Amino acid sequence: MSDAENPLVEADRLAAELRSAAPPTLLDVRWRLAGPPGRDDYAAGHLPGAVFVDLDAELCGPPGAAGRHPLPDPDALQAALRAAGVRAGHPVVVYDGGDGMAAARAWWTLRWAGHRPVRLLHGGFPAWVAAGLPVSTDPPAPTPGDVTVRPGGLPVLDAGSAAALAAAGDGVLLDVRAAARYRGENEPVDPVAGHVPGAVNLPAAGYVGPDGRFPSAAALRERFAAAGVADAAPVGAYCGSGVTAAQAVLALHLAGRPDAALYVGSWSGWVADPSRPVATGG
Repeated sequence: MSDAENPLVEADRLAAELRSAAPPTLLDVRWRLAGPPGRDDYAAGHLPGAVFVDLDAELCGPPGAAGRHPLPDPDALQAALRAAGVRAGHPVVVYDGGDGMAAARAWWTLRWAGHRPVRLLHGGFPAWVAAGLPVSTDPPAPTPGDVTVRPGGLPVLDAGSAAALAAAGDGVLLDVRAAARYRGENEPVDPVAGHVPGAVNLPAAGYVGPDGRFPSAAALRERFAAAGVADAAPVGAYCGSGVTAAQAVLALHLAGRPDAALYVGSWSGWVADPSRPVATGG
């Protein structure tokens, strides 16, 4: 994979780019599922020039029947990105607190919105700090951007297409939640436990480390193949609400599958309709 195609950037490379005449736009998307807000972490220290963007309020729509982190309204997303200084055709780098999940959903959202030059800081904010690079508490004043949101830049599954993919013999729908949630033994967030019938469980630990760093492309291909992902067969991913699964889609991109689809509603959207079937067990 060439540098131009690689969705990851290392801290030292990013530092050099930020010293250039045309530095990338930086978005800080630190977030925790159960809080507290990532904005507090941002205020305590962030990459110089980075703008905080709220995953819940700005990169996703309001929770409801489409899940806890549904697709954003395109106009609202465009306004948020422009306010953060995102410009048409200009590179963007996103980062989070280190596990890579929120940054991957931000990467996915910008790509879905039609903005292709976007990368994720590999290892997030901790990797930047570990490299001895500068941190700022100064709030930036970005020049408003002119990006235009054009949905459809990456493939999306809805409940119907996710069910079809899970049932298809020539494709695979990956459930990347912990095995106990997949089996229906417990469900700490959503009201119903279990999984989409036919989905294959591949917990996130199978393709990314706890520090948000990915193994080699060859290792990723091997791990996805072991889960049943074939070279040319359709593949999609879901989790609880479409955040962790966005990281799986990024990993699939690294493994050479840029056609991988995200079920944005994920389990929270699936169980919002009680008529949908639920499977349990292995």
